[in-house]
Amino acid sequence: MRTLAVVVGVVGHLVALVWFAASGLVAPAWGVVVLLAVWVVLAVALWRLARRRSGWSAGIPVIDAAFWLAFIQAGAAIFGWTA
Repeated sequence: MRTLAVVVGVVGHLVALVWFAASGLVAPAWGVVVLLAVWVVLAVALWRLARRRSGWSAGIPVIDAAFWLAFIQAGAAIFGWTA
């Protein structure tokens, strides 16, 4: 079961990379750099969890989605980012 959690975490995190990288359609360049830096930090956290075969690995894509949505919404509200 833990191996499945790791696989789900890795696949979900890789899928999130597409969203983070494509955010340049909405966010300015510095915003995409921040998003990609956070993605890398979460990748390191996922790697450390995966090495221990932790069930918490499956939570990383949830954090990806929550952070991405909050960051884009905050940018739209504060800086007026639009597509």
